[in-house]
Amino acid sequence: MRAIDRIVVHCSATKVTQDFTAEQVKASHIARGFRTWGYHFYVRKDGTVCPMRPVDQMGAHAEGYNASSIGVCYEGGLDANGKATDTRTPEQKESLLKLLKELIAKYSVKHLDGHRDLSPDIDGDGVVEPNEWVKMCPCMNVHDVYKDLIK
Repeated sequence: MRAIDRIVVHCSATKVTQDFTAEQVKASHIARGFRTWGYHFYVRKDGTVCPMRPVDQMGAHAEGYNASSIGVCYEGGLDANGKATDTRTPEQKESLLKLLKELIAKYSVKHLDGHRDLSPDIDGDGVVEPNEWVKMCPCMNVHDVYKDLIK
């Protein structure tokens, strides 16, 4: 088993009005040159958790962090006009929280980040500010939303 110390939360960057299935995630990742889906878990708008890549396999979701992390993606992240926003449904919030708690306990996770939080700290002040984000994903502040999960 590989050493896991981090979970990286992503969004599919799809409009809240659009369904984006696990198979569509897989197809989009293959189209980008991955051999299969890059995430380990995908949470649909109805709260269904879709296992993807086995946790014992390195993911392909956060360059530089894949070897020691689990990638969790939720469906959505864009409003009806395509603007980045927290589109998580109540069902997604519940399922994400449950999944994150289980993974943190099982793998002794020490870091829980949004993909955007792993952007380079361009000004070197020790904080990755919004102007330094490479992308908006996951369109919510993981550190604030789940601040009580990592001790």
